[in-house]
Amino acid sequence: MLLWVKAFHVIAMVTWFAGLFYLPRLFVYHADTHDEAGHTRFCVMERRLGILMSIGAAATIGFGVWLLVGYGSAWMANNGWMHVKLLLVLGLIGYHGWCQVQVKKFREQRNKGSAGYFRLMNEVPTVFLVLIVILAIVKPF
Repeated sequence: MLLWVKAFHVIAMVTWFAGLFYLPRLFVYHADTHDEAGHTRFCVMERRLGILMSIGAAATIGFGVWLLVGYGSAWMANNGWMHVKLLLVLGLIGYHGWCQVQVKKFREQRNKGSAGYFRLMNEVPTVFLVLIVILAIVKPF
């Protein structure tokens, strides 16, 4: 049963990361948009993607908790890599929240970030992904 849960955890994680990769890219384009039609179009796209991304995040976390419970506290205590992975997931949740705040700022036309700023922020989920996957596959400690 846990292999099925793990499979759905990975599927949900891919969904979440798709949003984490694409939403900041929309911010890059939105920051350079100055017409009302473009602003409205990006607001719709960002809102919809934010919703799908949040569903992916919730499912990832839900299946992850299910796995942790299934493996038990003794397994958790003996796998230090998982502690670091969970800290990174907390950071990723924070980044997700930052994205949601940006969606609201753009919608309310209060965004102050430049396209360059959002290009830089677009790289953040890549760092998280690389570290989390290495920890989960290599299990270095």
